[in-house]
Amino acid sequence: MPRLSRRLAPSAGALGSCALAGCTPLNVLAHDGVTGSRETGLGWFLVIVSCAVICIITILVLVAYARSRKRRTRDDAVFAGSSGVPWVMWGGVVIPGIVLLLTFIFTIGTLDAVAAPTRSPAATVKVIGHQWWWEVRYEGTGPSHTVVTANEIHVPVGQPVKLELTTNDVIHSFWVPALAGKTDIIPGQTNTTWIEARHTGVFGGTCGEYCGAQHAHMQMRVIADSPGDFQKWLADEAAPAAKPADPTAADGLRVFMTSGCANCHTIRGTGSGGGVGPDLTHIASRTTIAAGTLPNTQANLMGWILAAQAIKPGSDMPSMPLPSRDLQSLAAYLETLR
Repeated sequence: MPRLSRRLAPSAGALGSCALAGCTPLNVLAHDGVTGSRETGLGWFLVIVSCAVICIITILVLVAYARSRKRRTRDDAVFAGSSGVPWVMWGGVVIPGIVLLLTFIFTIGTLDAVAAPTRSPAATVKVIGHQWWWEVRYEGTGPSHTVVTANEIHVPVGQPVKLELTTNDVIHSFWVPALAGKTDIIPGQTNTTWIEARHTGVFGGTCGEYCGAQHAHMQMRVIADSPGDFQKWLADEAAPAAKPADPTAADGLRVFMTSGCANCHTIRGTGSGGGVGPDLTHIASRTTIAAGTLPNTQANLMGWILAAQAIKPGSDMPSMPLPSRDLQSLAAYLETLR
């Protein structure tokens, strides 16, 4: 174990310095979802209108300054042209009024369009914010059909999905820029939103509300699958964990049940029932661990188990100084949970 500790300890510091290596970059200007496209369009409209207003105001100020330099009379400075209509009336009232009216119409239209999908949702997903990870639940017709995962939300492409957002502790904010705007998650209440991806792919998301020391390491991914692949994923996730056939993985199950892991985590089919940390029933099917902090590889799993507090200080995951053989067996077992 000392040799393994010396090998992993430096990598823990390196992993901490590039903590977002496993995350999908967030691009607030990219959009794919139905709501994301409408909101991005409204954002660009407001930017263009704001720039135009700034340019107009700048021109008017420069014109006024130029006239004052010529020492014209007050009437000459205020009234322009033969029409007799004060240019300050056009520049200060009429034009701004038209701009505000168009902005109001565009904004109300966008809010109405993104308020609710035009079709019935293909699925309802409950997302629970924790410090600092996301619990994701697909409620089925009974406990055996309920899918519980973490930090990754699978959705069928081209179909709306309703999200019910709650928090287990402090205020969080659900934000997947390419698919939808931010929705705050308030203690004691459930907020709802919806997303619909137009194309298959992976869309990065994050907590948009400061929620504590590891707020920056509270990432998520929305994975848009074809409808067939989504149904297959849902069926696979609903199944309990398979019993390990490999002797090393079987020993890893023993380590999981006896070393304290089962007190905080659940692996359906093993008798463990911990609810402090994420459900690990199919952890190997996820692309990242520790809420997007690290890519999901066996080496990173071992580093996370051994030195979680060095990688993500303050998280509920303790550093587990397991013997080298137990650590390798446990990581091998977790790698079988697909």
